[in-house]
Amino acid sequence: MIQSAVTLNLIDSMHQGPWIYWHELEASFKKASDLGFDAVELFTQSGHQVDSDYILELLERYHLKIAAVGTGAGKVLQGLTLTDTNPEIRRSAIEYISEMIAFGAKFGAPAIIGSMQGNVSANRPREEAFAWLAEGLLELQNRAKAAGVFLIYEPLNRYESNLMNTLEAGSTFLKEHQLDGIRLLADLFHMNIEEENLAESLSSNAPFIGHVHFADSNRRPMGFGHTDMRPIAETLHQIGYSGYVSAEAFPYPNSDEAATQTIREFKKYFR
Repeated sequence: MIQSAVTLNLIDSMHQGPWIYWHELEASFKKASDLGFDAVELFTQSGHQVDSDYILELLERYHLKIAAVGTGAGKVLQGLTLTDTNPEIRRSAIEYISEMIAFGAKFGAPAIIGSMQGNVSANRPREEAFAWLAEGLLELQNRAKAAGVFLIYEPLNRYESNLMNTLEAGSTFLKEHQLDGIRLLADLFHMNIEEENLAESLSSNAPFIGHVHFADSNRRPMGFGHTDMRPIAETLHQIGYSGYVSAEAFPYPNSDEAATQTIREFKKYFR
């Protein structure tokens, strides 16, 4: 059965971005639970920002799971990517993501590689960046396998990355490099920019999809933009998707109303 999730950013220095809940761990868990969400997707500064035992205690108290953990703070706060031309930065990126893999694995949750994939640098060959990316992802998927979880790779839109922008590009890359421990994140906001047909893309890349980000065309909660959600939901049911549909969206008009709108839309299509 498809599960619902809502995002929570716990980084005090950040105040803007596509996360529904912000900064308050227990209060956000309680709100998510009261609304009927199955899980929370966490965005933290590091794998040590919050005591794992405390999170486990809260998960039990509020009958929630951790859907996934984000790694974007490695890029936003430290400037780390897997395709940086500096090998020391690439190594630091791998170690940071490995820390987040270990953190997520404590809750049976995968880590997401989005912005930390980086970009092809100006005046450098694309093949170079893709080779570095493949090398880093191979090491990271093996660490994820050893921790008992899979790894998630997120194709981003062209304004955020010039590597892979569609599910097809992502699945082709995973097949070519035999990255069988990695699944794709189908982010509906990014897909609205890059995909010709969202439902068809989900269908043709079904074996590779491991996570879905639930946001409308304007990155507000679903229902506040012009995404036609019905064929997307029908396709997810048809392909037998049983992972999370997680609201990585702006807290519009505020966190509580955004969460309420999200769970309302989720139930409309998946319950």
